Amino acid sequence: MNTQRDKSKIITYPPETLRSFSVEAYQWIDNLNFTIDPAACLNNPEEYLSIARELFLDAGWDGDGKIELMWIPPFMLKSSLTMELTVGITIWHVKQLEDGVSWLLSPNKIAMFNMMRNRVMVNE
Repeated sequence: MNTQRDKSKIITYPPETLRSFSVEAYQWIDNLNFTIDPAACLNNPEEYLSIARELFLDAGWDGDGKIELMWIPPFMLKSSLTMELTVGITIWHVKQLEDGVSWLLSPNKIAMFNMMRNRVMVNE
């Protein structure tokens, strides 16, 4: 099978790895046609979704909206291109229904793409 189309290869880490990821709020991501339901990629999405939900809530998410996956192509990353990054990265995303703010959960080890222009400051 061509791994470029194999959705089971998208998430290659255990659920607990999500705890090492960074959470960011971003205004606004309105085209959700390219998001993927984690259940299409994982045999056990509930464990991942539970941790992602916890992390989003801790960061200030209101708890509404559907948690999905979103692909970021390698040319959008600021870090040096390595073999691991040639496929881009997959981040966890949820769009808050109340105000349209997107919450993103992405790996710490990867330099974040430039989000400064539309970053949302969340009061703690």
